[in-house]
Amino acid sequence: MKFKYKDVSENVMMVILAFISAFPALSTDLYIPALPQMVTIFETSPARVNLTLSLFFVFFGAGILFWGPLSDKYGRKPILYCGLLIYIVSSLFCALADSYLQLVIARIFQAFGGGAATAVATAMVKDLYTGEKRAHVLAVVMAMVIIAPVVAPILGALLLKIASWRAIFYTLAGFGLVSFLIVLPLEETLEHKYHGSAFHSMGRLFVVMKNPGFSWLLVNFSMVVMPLMAFIAASSYIYIQGFGLSEQAFSLFFSANALCAMSGPILYIRLSRWLHPNTIISACFILLTFSGVMVSFLGTFSPVLFALTMMPATLSITAMRAPSANLMLDQQDQDTGSASSLINFFAMIMGSIGMILISMKSDHLVLSIGMMEVAIGSLGFLSWMSVKNSAIILQSR
Repeated sequence: MKFKYKDVSENVMMVILAFISAFPALSTDLYIPALPQMVTIFETSPARVNLTLSLFFVFFGAGILFWGPLSDKYGRKPILYCGLLIYIVSSLFCALADSYLQLVIARIFQAFGGGAATAVATAMVKDLYTGEKRAHVLAVVMAMVIIAPVVAPILGALLLKIASWRAIFYTLAGFGLVSFLIVLPLEETLEHKYHGSAFHSMGRLFVVMKNPGFSWLLVNFSMVVMPLMAFIAASSYIYIQGFGLSEQAFSLFFSANALCAMSGPILYIRLSRWLHPNTIISACFILLTFSGVMVSFLGTFSPVLFALTMMPATLSITAMRAPSANLMLDQQDQDTGSASSLINFFAMIMGSIGMILISMKSDHLVLSIGMMEVAIGSLGFLSWMSVKNSAIILQSR
């Protein structure tokens, strides 16, 4: 471990990293209870309203891809400050939007600015920690980040009960402001900056992609998030419109799944004391496939059965996130910002694809999610088994 912050304890630093990493969860899950309402308010279709989610992830991913390499050149802090300011201002524009188009445009800028936080947070973990300690820190940060989906839907439903949908975006702007204030006193974590031009720093993305060990793992693990993101996009329609639940009841079911997601990284930390990370990853692919079969056959009968069969998939996806990210980071000794950007960018893009695919199957949402889990789980397992002991993969140090 190479932790070096002055006057900041390791536990406090992990809380800070988790706080600035929570933008995707808060920016989507706080807003999810309002999706059916937004269809009526803007007199449009569910597919078009879902663009405020799917496009958010696309441009959030683009922001990650843009800010990460620049953080290798200019340092983590300046990039983080710039991204947070963009996020705060665009969140206010979301709250003030008078049309569907204005909201979509403001969400795009909100996503692009928020991408800086995720890119920099992951790079800072690589700056500060090494080896298995880094995997554990990633798991702890991810577990704390997932607290946001537990609280966000409940808070979102409460805001909709006492205020308009605009209050959601004012709240997000406030969250961005708090994030900006807590990172102001921190020191720079990057020891050796890239000395080329800003243009050439962006080109380091292609250098990292040429690493076969990194790129193979990147594609394989990025696909895993598709079923979870599809669930996030479709959950309010499944529970509220499909099963006829209230917005408040939906928030409780959604939060139960989020609690299961929070348990994934914690489960990994416990299991890693006795099992090799590669073994845990293999088991997670198997569990994801099993969950998909159960969702497909039982998930349509009741909201309780859908929730129970979906939970193993959520658990497996989040449990393998930390060891897989650590393994990918270990493939690169340099260009940490670029590697971090690619890891998070591909996850966002695959998540967006999952959201788009589920929007195209609006008549069979539960079955579509189950089939997606089976496909990703089984194909991912076969691909992982073919490469995990390959010479092109550097094992975690």
